[in-house]
Order: sequence, then C-alpha cells, then structure tokens
Amino acid sequence: MRKYFGTDGIRRIANTELSPELVYKVAKAGAYVLSKHTNHTPTILIGRDTRISGTLIESAMTAGFLSYGANVKLLGVIPTPAVAYLTKKMNADASVVISASHNTFEFNGIKYFSNKGMKIPDELEEEIEEIIDSGEIEKLTAESHKIGVSEIKEEYINEYVKFFENNFKDDINKNNKKEFIVGIDTANGATYKIAEKIFTNLGINYKIINNNPDGININQNCGSTHLEQIKKFVVDNKLSLGIAYDGDGDRCLLIDELGNEIDGDKILAVFSKYLKEKNKLNKNTIVATVMSNLGLNKYSQENGINFVQTKVGDRYVLEEMLKNGYNLGGEQSGHIILLDYNPAGDGILTSLMMIKILLEKNINASKICDIINIYPQVLENAKVDNSKKYTYEENIKIKEMIKELENEFKDDGRVLIRPSGTEPLVRVMIEGKDKDYISKKAKALAELIEKNLK
Repeated sequence: MRKYFGTDGIRRIANTELSPELVYKVAKAGAYVLSKHTNHTPTILIGRDTRISGTLIESAMTAGFLSYGANVKLLGVIPTPAVAYLTKKMNADASVVISASHNTFEFNGIKYFSNKGMKIPDELEEEIEEIIDSGEIEKLTAESHKIGVSEIKEEYINEYVKFFENNFKDDINKNNKKEFIVGIDTANGATYKIAEKIFTNLGINYKIINNNPDGININQNCGSTHLEQIKKFVVDNKLSLGIAYDGDGDRCLLIDELGNEIDGDKILAVFSKYLKEKNKLNKNTIVATVMSNLGLNKYSQENGINFVQTKVGDRYVLEEMLKNGYNLGGEQSGHIILLDYNPAGDGILTSLMMIKILLEKNINASKICDIINIYPQVLENAKVDNSKKYTYEENIKIKEMIKELENEFKDDGRVLIRPSGTEPLVRVMIEGKDKDYISKKAKALAELIEKNLK
C-alpha cells in the first residue's frame, strides 16, 4: 500500500495532513525522480485551482523545487488539463497541479505530470514515496550557485486558448446559430475565468454561473458534483445545453435542454458514434472503467464497437489507450480523454466537442443521447475493519450471495464489489432494470459484508 499517493495523486486536509513540510519533501523527491535522467537544469510548471490553501502549498512546492536546483514557472489559477497541455507545449521537464479536484475547499492535493503531459504512473509515485521516507531527502540540496529560480508565467495560458481556437473555431463558426445558447457552471474553480475567454473567442453564446471564487466556495453546491443549480438554470433560461465543470476543470458533465443529466457514459456513446461515422475512432474501441454503466457495454455491442474496461481512475484508462493505440476513453464521472487533442481528461475540450457535434448535426442534446439506454445503478458502502476490506472474497457467505445475485441478473444486471483505496469501506454497486429491487439487494449485500468483516 502506498503511504501518500492515492488513485489521483496526494489528497488531504490542507495545512494539517498536507502540511507545508510534507509538500516541501514531495517537491524535492519529485524533482529528483522526474528529472534524474536529464542532463540539464530541470524546469517544472506549477498550476493551482482557487482554494484558499493554494498559494500556501504553491510556496512550499516552489521552495522544494528551488532547493533541489530546479527552475519553476508559476502558472497561477489554471485548469489541470491546461497544465498537462502546456507541459508538453513548453518543453518542461515536469509539472504539478495543486488541486483536490471535486473535493471541498479544506482539502488540497498534488498531481504530478511527466514531460509528456501525462499523469505519472504508479511506479514513479512509489519511487517518490521511497525517497521521502528514505532519509536521503536532505542530500537533494543544490549548491549555493545552483539554487533554482522561479518566474510568474501566467501568460502561458494563452497557448491553451489558441489550442481551442485552432481546433474548433472554424467548425463552430460554420454551424453556429444565435439561438444556440449554453449555460456554464465553473464550480468557482480553475475554469472560472478561462472558460469565458475561450467561449467568447469561439463565438459561442453563453450564460455563466458560479464563477466568483472566494477561496472557500469551490465545489460548494455547484459544479459537476452538484448539478441541481445548472439543471434549473438551463430549464429556467430555455438554454440549449448546460455545462458543469469540477474544481480543477478536468471533468465535465452536461445537461440537455430538458434538464436531464448527460453523464460520462452517455458522452462516450455520443463521441464514439460521431468518431466512427468520421472513420476517426481508432481501432473501433471505447476504453472505460469497471464503474461504467452496463448500458454503455450494450450500446457498444449493438453498434459493433469494442468495449475495453480498466480499473477505476482516468490514469488507467489513459495507460490502456496508449498501450493499444486507442483514442477515446473516459469515466462515468466525466473524465473524458480525447487523445487526438490532449493526453488528459479535459472538461472544456469535452464540452466543445459536444457543442461541435450538436451544431454540425443540428440536433437537440436530449435527442442525440437516445442512442444509449442507461441502467439504474445503486451504490452502497459497507463499513468494515480496514485490515479486512480486501478479504471479502474469502468469506463463504459473502461469496455465495454475490454468486446468487450474478446468476439472477445474468445479462440484465451486474454486481461489482470494490474495496476503497483510502477508507475502511467496501463499495457495493449493483445495476439492473428495477431500481427499487436492486436497491434492496445492494443494501442487503452491504449489510452482510459489514456483519462479516467487522
């Protein structure tokens, strides 16, 4: 088990669990691991979201990098996918995003990206942890004349704006119409300013909410984890589409003109159909995780599309895509990877691709999602002894109940058991046609797991 890194970098309560002292060490160890094969002074980009703790962690991170001898370019408040894009574009050796994504303001986190603009693999995170705890950290200190230098480079974000202009402006201008208006919820997060700039430059009519961050209102009853506001906003204003980003801008969920949610599975279905029609769906394949809805699997079968699943986490989706040459993948939560554009989940990119398709086909958002039938999905958490959460398969009673449910559902349902990577929980997910029925079964299974793994 890793001590600091989880499925998406390090994420903890800022200034206590994620202390400046720990951040300093993470920076020094990370700079060493990510640049030890270079023969030049490394350059590292740092971006952050709008949390009140962002500048505190940025300062500690910068100090660690400079102490090691790396140079730092400070990007300021910027979406995670923009940092990923700029790392490769500006030939940086590595980058860091300071963000806790969709979590509330008191959390913050650290995500490392390699010089290719991709989240670093588990092995490198484990190596960073080893350096932090090895006692060797103090040796990673630059001589006086080799201390690094930091610069503020917030203007780099203009390259990210140009990226969207180059890829979408002509297509959107060709098919745009004045009555097509979108609603944008930036979750008071990293997209609060740049989304307006990009949509204005592309000539898309929009109305925007939750774009006034104060350091503590990020993700507060808004954004992709709280869709109530944007649903109401779309319906009340008779908008064509609602767009909800998360705090760091790497996720996007959508709302159709009727106020219905378009989740990541529906987005993947729409994108795969469009790319297949254009002969641009590499190897005719969608990559998703084990949490994706059974409906996406059935949609793929019915449309002759290969469906590949990975464990939960967009990094594992990307690894599978890179390994086999696929170009479309993502998660139900709204992490969508369009590898022909950017090697990271990108909320703004996802929303613009959907807008491009809707305008080109001259179709309503509700209608375009008719191609996929989403099955009801219920999730229950079983509270267990943390040391026993991976032993559920060894318990005869639990195994028997799981087997019974699997036999009962067959092709019209699914049972997925997943121990939490960070909490003393075993997550029980059941899909099926009857939500009330699967809710009862999921609760019963969770209770059985709790009783036997206390």
